[in-house]
Amino acid sequence: THPERRSPNILERTGGATLTGLEETGILSEMAVQSTRGALLALRGKGFMRPKDLLTDIWNAGPSALLIVGVVNFLLGAILAFVGLIELRRFAAEIYVTNLVGIACAREISAIMTAIIMAGRTGGAYAARISTMQGNEELDALQVFGIPISSYILLPSVVSLALMMPLLYLYGTLIGIFGGFVVGMTMMDVSPVGYWISTFDGVELKEFVFGFIKSFFFASFIALAACRVGLKAGRSAADVGIAATRAVVIGIVGIIAMDAVFAVLANALGI
Repeated sequence: THPERRSPNILERTGGATLTGLEETGILSEMAVQSTRGALLALRGKGFMRPKDLLTDIWNAGPSALLIVGVVNFLLGAILAFVGLIELRRFAAEIYVTNLVGIACAREISAIMTAIIMAGRTGGAYAARISTMQGNEELDALQVFGIPISSYILLPSVVSLALMMPLLYLYGTLIGIFGGFVVGMTMMDVSPVGYWISTFDGVELKEFVFGFIKSFFFASFIALAACRVGLKAGRSAADVGIAATRAVVIGIVGIIAMDAVFAVLANALGI
């Protein structure tokens, strides 16, 4: 007689999912510590990271993404200005659309949308690349030769995205504000100089600093999560696509969750 297979109840499934989540959080934290240590060693010339790999990843994570980041943020700024003007016009407060677009782009929209774009564009590429190396047994070869994967493979990916994402955020914020300016000039009776003066009077520097800091943490999470997904992927060709898809999903969900945490912290600190 075959033993009866008992399906786990909801408590067992919940406990298993919780333990798995805690384990993955610990692994990501360990990867972050290893990446930080590897970056410090690389600065002193004692690391395994090749400058060529770092420059290649910087180009792929930064200049190559300028077009799509610019287009998306421009359109979002324009849409936000259009909707804001329609509503504010009812209260004869059209000029405050400059504050609406500026603060929304600097504080939330540009940081989140840039991070989502990079999660789909760069995070998926990281996961696919590492899972392909896993399938080709390249990672096993590196371990045989005593080359640490964290410094040789993971570190350039994490450092490049962490360096480029805050700069892309600033670029996306300015492009988003410019998108609102274009819409404002077609629908408002105000001079271009007056629009920009009103924008920079209404948007404080702390909004840009807050978004800049958020972008750095978003980038670090995207890179670490994508690398982790690639490392735990299977060795078949199908697993490459699965890893890329999973990295994008985890990256986007993690970004939204982290932004909620930042919003609570900002409210508690009065930022």
